[in-house]
Amino acid sequence: MKGKKLLALVLALVLMLSLVACGGAASTTTTTSSSNSNTIRLVNGKIEVDAMLKKLAQMYKEKTGVNVEIESMGGGIDIQGTLKGYYQAKNMPDIFVNGGATDFANWTGLLADMSGEAWVSDTDAAYVDENGAVIGFPYTVEAIGLAYNKDILAKAGIDVATLTSPAAYEAAFATLDAQKDDLGLTAVIGYYTEPVNLYWSSGNHIFGQYLDAGLARDDTTYSDLLADGGKLDVARYTDFAKFIGLMQKYADQSMMISGTYDQEVLNFASGKYAFVTQGNWIGATMTSDDADAYAAAGSFQAGFAPYAFQDGIDTILTNSPSWWSVYKDGNVDAAKAFLQWLTTDEAQEVLVNEAGFISPFKSCKFVATDPFAQSVSDYIAAGKTSNWHWQSNKEGLAQNYLGQVFNDYAQGKLDTDKFVEVCQQVCAACYAS
Repeated sequence: MKGKKLLALVLALVLMLSLVACGGAASTTTTTSSSNSNTIRLVNGKIEVDAMLKKLAQMYKEKTGVNVEIESMGGGIDIQGTLKGYYQAKNMPDIFVNGGATDFANWTGLLADMSGEAWVSDTDAAYVDENGAVIGFPYTVEAIGLAYNKDILAKAGIDVATLTSPAAYEAAFATLDAQKDDLGLTAVIGYYTEPVNLYWSSGNHIFGQYLDAGLARDDTTYSDLLADGGKLDVARYTDFAKFIGLMQKYADQSMMISGTYDQEVLNFASGKYAFVTQGNWIGATMTSDDADAYAAAGSFQAGFAPYAFQDGIDTILTNSPSWWSVYKDGNVDAAKAFLQWLTTDEAQEVLVNEAGFISPFKSCKFVATDPFAQSVSDYIAAGKTSNWHWQSNKEGLAQNYLGQVFNDYAQGKLDTDKFVEVCQQVCAACYAS
């Protein structure tokens, strides 16, 4: 009997070590089992705020004694694929990120219902499933538009309020291009299409403009069409494609095909681009990692202009970019308590003032001081926002299909008509697979 007990103990230790080893190279922290009531593990999908979340974890540990391990993933990592691997290895985090309906569908029946939590009545941005259960905690509201350097546009005599048509953009881009040397610009716009690590920018955020720009938040016309076998509205998509072609004409040609996300943000922060195709999340990087370059460029105010690929489009896209969910077989009570604490003043101050988040909670006292906060708040106050229906796109559409097609278009392998045709083909193929 002693021999059997010893063997069982050895096997248990080997199993435990193997589960820890399954954390993989994608993580930034060492993973642990969630069975310890004094430890919870959170998988975060926004690598740019890793330091701020770890600061919050330390604050929470000092306050409660509970250890919160932050595991941040980014840089093109397949987060959902990694999470599925964790599930197979019985190494699930207690809290993890989901980016929309497609992601949530991977975890049907495996998420804790948070409907009874106090924070639910304090926000309109919770993720609610088809049965009415709250299964997603919103930690920020984000915006996607054409980010611009307010100082550069002012020097060039361009009124951003007039940028609501393709013709207005063409004139503005030409004006900026003619003054590049005087304005210190490398290019008018930073538009990067590298398909391996930046597919999410072109295939989700920019493609999402086709789905939603200029529409009411509850208008699902083009997302419904896409869901019906991957169909595109050819007339609208052709106008969209022409606008992408216009951006390509005035983009940084040396970086458009293979430039990295970090370089794109740094160049914008350095005042080398008047526009950049990113959202307000880059504000945190501009004021932290790129702070010296941003200061040297005058710490300019930034804002958003609409992707006006058709006359009259005057909205930017806003939503909670993703949500944190609680694994129902994890350390549920401790996870829920930590999320509730994140809505308090001391936590919100870090999330808003340091991470640059726009709080989704009505009780929040803080307004972000990052370069984009005022612009986003103005659009929201004016009711000039559209939704993020790209979050419901079929899994893999951006990564395995659209990202490469946008890159081919940027390389000149496709003309505008062919770009539209190939996008139609790959969308249909994705939804048929």
